Parts: sequence; C-alpha cells; structure tokens
Amino acid sequence: MAHLDADRLIAACSDDGADAGITLRTDLDPLAGPGTKVKPAVYAGGRFQLGRRWWGAEPDRKVVEVISIDNEPSQANRLEAALEGLRADLGLPELVLDLSSLQPLPPHVPLSLSSFRFPHRNADAYLRDSQLEGVDLLKSEVGRAIFDATGDRADALLTWFPQALLYGFWQSHLGKKGSQAKLARSWVSEIIGIEPASPHDAPVLTEGLKGDPLNLIKEGNQIEFDPDDTSHWDQVEAKAKPTFGKVEDLAEIGHGQVPVSTDRRPLAGVSFRSIVQQSTVSFASLRRVRCTSGSAEARALLVALGLVAHEGAFGRGFNLRSGCDLRPTTVQATWLGAAGDEPVELGGLAGVTELFQSVVARAEAAGVPVGSKWADPVTLTPKPNLAKVIRATFPTPDES
Repeated sequence: MAHLDADRLIAACSDDGADAGITLRTDLDPLAGPGTKVKPAVYAGGRFQLGRRWWGAEPDRKVVEVISIDNEPSQANRLEAALEGLRADLGLPELVLDLSSLQPLPPHVPLSLSSFRFPHRNADAYLRDSQLEGVDLLKSEVGRAIFDATGDRADALLTWFPQALLYGFWQSHLGKKGSQAKLARSWVSEIIGIEPASPHDAPVLTEGLKGDPLNLIKEGNQIEFDPDDTSHWDQVEAKAKPTFGKVEDLAEIGHGQVPVSTDRRPLAGVSFRSIVQQSTVSFASLRRVRCTSGSAEARALLVALGLVAHEGAFGRGFNLRSGCDLRPTTVQATWLGAAGDEPVELGGLAGVTELFQSVVARAEAAGVPVGSKWADPVTLTPKPNLAKVIRATFPTPDES
C-alpha cells in the first residue's frame, strides 16, 4: 500500500511529475440498509438528473441506468462547508461579510456570509459588493489582488481563497471589460445511484394529505389575508369586497384538510441496487496553478486540502437532504501512478490533517503565501447599494 507524505505529493505535483492523481471510491448504504429508498436531488420542473453509464469490470461491463444523488457542483459546496467547519483547526483564511448592521432580519437569514459559502467563491457578487474598513473591496489592495488573480498568477488566491484553486472559478461578475479568468475544478466528486428500481419514464410520486385535527370546512369559508403576513386574516362573505388583502379559502392559510393535487405531487425516494461516491483529484489539472515561488508545494497543499475536506464531509455517516442519510461501508483510495496504480492509506481525518499541516510547512518554507500568513477571519461589510437591496428584500415592520 502506498505511503502518502509531503515528499511524494510535491514530487507528483511538480512540472515534470508523471503521476496522474488520486481517486477515491466509496460504497454507500442508506441509513435504513441496502436497497432502502433515498431521495436524490430534485431540479427545476420536478426532475431528477438522469443518466446511463458503462458499469462493472470486463468482460461483464454493461450499460446501466443511474440517477445523480448529488452532482459535482453540489459536492463542491459540501466540501467547502466542511472546510468552514475545520477552518480554525486548519488555520485557513476566511473573509466574512457581516450583515449585523442590517438588523432586524428574519430568523432564517444568516447574520454573516463566509467566503466558504460564497456561491462563486472569489468571483462572487457578494464579495464584489462589499467593503473593507469602509473602502470598496475592489479599490483595496486585498480586493484588487483577489479579483486580478488567475490560475497561473495564483498568489492572492493561495492567500485568501485556496479552495477556489481546487474547486474552480469563473470571474464573470465584473462586466465585459473586467477579468474573465476561469479555472476548471481539479477535484471532481459525485454520488450516483446505480440501477434505480423505479424506471426513468415512470417515477414514483408521493401522495399526500395535509390533515386538520378539527377538519375545518373550507367550502364557503372565504377569508381575506395579507400574503406578506398570514397571521392577519379574517372571514368575509363570498361576494364581499376585500378590505386589506387577498380573498381565498382557508387552505391558503393552512387550515382544513388538503390533498396534494395531482400536478403537485413530489418525486418520491428511490431504491437503488448500489450507491457509489466517486472522487478524483487531477495532478495534471493542478499543474495549471502557478505562483511566484513554490508552485509544486502549492499544488500539493491543494491536494491535501481536498483530502481533508473529503474526510471532513464524507468520512462518516452524512445527510444530504431530507430522506437522504448515507453512510460509507467501504472506501478505496488509489494512487494513479506513472508506473502503475496502487492503493493508498489516508488514515482518516487525523491522517490527512497531519499530511496537510506537513505540506503547509513545506509550502511556507518554499515561499508560498500561506501558513503564518493565514490570519484571523477578515470582516467585510456590505456596500450601501447591497445593503439597500437586502433591506428592501427584508423590510423592518415599520418599513413594510
């Protein structure tokens, strides 16, 4: 079994390295056991992401139907969320957009946004529309460096957004005359269900009935209500002119027994023959990443960061969404070497964290802007135009 250490990673990630990467294959079971149903991701129009794959080893390889339970962009977001949780222990950089000055906000609205949660990472509109110590971030030294960075001039991203160099980015929110830099993701991960029991052309739909302990009568009980605050409602005559809101029946404010209508029945969970997570990190892709000094060490750091994120997010039982709790049963990590493939032992979260810390020390010694340069989280505030839109979206009671 291959031993994974800083020396081996750095050599593989060098410009003349010949090894291809690392692949991780994890067999997953639903929490209730093999073959029990799980809920794949549902997309616009009430659809699963369907596909067909060649599956198995020769000579028994065959084409099988699959459903994406969690696709590549979603997996990247989950890996970043895991890094956010491990940030303090790993000493990772973080920019935090503080929204507390806009209070009161509804309870479901976060009081801050972490750079590990920005939808477009270093290319995100929330980052563009923020300020650092009262100065527009785009006009600050830090912001200008982040927005001008590219894959082959990556120093600022190694300092502030190393995850963007691993999971990819597209600088597409600066206008036609701004940077359009792109970097493909080097870490690719997905979870798929193999051979669904329900055919693609006849998915199982969920029947349902919203109950009511008092079984209040909907018919004839017309009510008017405020759509923005359904605690304000009153019963009205069927032909009466509404005085302060919309006229509907009781079901619109949650009373009465309501069957799920035929055209609104959601997709049900699916039983699969097997569920597999496949993850790869490509050394060839990472060789696009260059910095002023220590490029090989920087790339090795990104590999180790990806391994930590993977173990943090998926190294134990995890929940993707309601009805989709999964647990790993077997994990196979493989070093894809120039001289042949061989299994590699990761050592769990503790093992890959130790590897990461070792590579960080080597990278810092080589002049990569990481390690001791990663300070406490940096607080940003929204620009006035962003603050105005947030406040308009969530007005205070005296503004509504």
